[in-house]
Amino acid sequence: MLTPAEELGLAGHSVAARVRRALHQLDEGLTKELLSALTTAAWERRCVYERDGKYEAVRILPTPMTLLSDQLHSLHSVSLALLHATRRLLPMSLADEAVHDVVRLSEEEDAWLRELWTPAVAATNPVFGRLDAVVDVTSAHWKQTLQFIEPNLNGVGGLHLLPAAEAAVQELVFPILQRVDPRLALDLSADVRALLMQTLIEHLEAVGEPGRTLCFLEPKYSDSGPDDQGALATYCHEHFGITALHADPAELELRGGLVTFDGQPIHCAYRDYSLADVLALRASGVDVRPMRRLFETNRMVSSVAGDLDVKAAWEVLTDDAYAAHFSNEERALFHRHVPWTRRVFERRTTLADGRDGELLPFIRDGREGLVLKPNRAFGGTGVVVGPGVTSAEWDAALALAVSQPREWVVQRLAPLPLIECPVVGADGHVQDESFFLVLGLTPTDDGLSVLARASQKLVVNVAKRGGVVVAAVAHGPGRAMR
Repeated sequence: MLTPAEELGLAGHSVAARVRRALHQLDEGLTKELLSALTTAAWERRCVYERDGKYEAVRILPTPMTLLSDQLHSLHSVSLALLHATRRLLPMSLADEAVHDVVRLSEEEDAWLRELWTPAVAATNPVFGRLDAVVDVTSAHWKQTLQFIEPNLNGVGGLHLLPAAEAAVQELVFPILQRVDPRLALDLSADVRALLMQTLIEHLEAVGEPGRTLCFLEPKYSDSGPDDQGALATYCHEHFGITALHADPAELELRGGLVTFDGQPIHCAYRDYSLADVLALRASGVDVRPMRRLFETNRMVSSVAGDLDVKAAWEVLTDDAYAAHFSNEERALFHRHVPWTRRVFERRTTLADGRDGELLPFIRDGREGLVLKPNRAFGGTGVVVGPGVTSAEWDAALALAVSQPREWVVQRLAPLPLIECPVVGADGHVQDESFFLVLGLTPTDDGLSVLARASQKLVVNVAKRGGVVVAAVAHGPGRAMR
């Protein structure tokens, strides 16, 4: 007899198969038109990525990743519990030197963390974060496949890119699917912009701030990255009726104790800027007192707790040495859904197979089941997936990690699910190709946004020229399709 979870997974497999069949019923000409329309929509909706000052349209794949509403609720519950546990890492590290050693930042960052973690910040501690995860929602054992591979606790990517891709697929793909299969009615997950706005407004209310001027902060004049914050500020102003500013931290001013941009006071800011970036600005001669003031007055989302989004954070969650900091329910969740992770240096520790042993020989011999990552890099930079490289390349990556003690982590490899999408091949004809999927789950108390990134390489990231797959939500077994 199947369990309810297994029934959900098989039902999810059935919905995904219906989507594939519907797309396969399109003739080659219509499929090419659809693919071309998605590229045009990416440009029109500013679904772009800037590289060295030049814009590229982000690839929007036509096949949505389908999941059932009950699966979405389960992902929401688990990811929200994990986010709540992760945002407590900063107070844990300040109280426990062993935890502090695992998630330690630079001395300057550490000094700022200690000074800015005040009782007022601790009382609200706003963290708007994304958890990168893999899950095969079409498997009968889909719950066991859910693995959270790393945290991103400030500067969540895709805040404009994802809704732009969702709107394009909802406009261009969903009607085609329903025309071919009238019972195939699909919805989207929560709009990440609405979740962020709700978080910001609730934080303003929590700190007793009547003003509603928001500011989105990022390296505004960088020539690389997604075109997110400017478009987000425009959207929030037009759809929520608030004053939404878009600034570089170097453009902020401190006037009479108030942080301002272009003469307007800022009541709350959302940052795509780490403390390390702020300190680098200060070293270059920029006055960063306005940024510090936003932290000090608890007007920043994410709070300083968001700076502990290092990959080594997962060592705290997966090593029993730190179990006293978590409840039994949390430890059970970590055991099921957080892959074994350790900082790389010469040491004895509990290994991924549960034995106590020397870490470096275990890494050297376990290439097929492991991945090496720089502790603080992002955008897929430096990630080495064991099965995707030769033994010599793995040994070289390990040697580099050992030469930079505690700056790399090793993690048990989480198998990446695949999705098939129609593409135009080199011969000009349409053919199906498989893409690896990694999800970015952004949970709040009000909902869950799902960003699915796709690539034919084992390192899946839009910064690595990966594409976007839109998550589409269907009703579960026994429920009428809307």
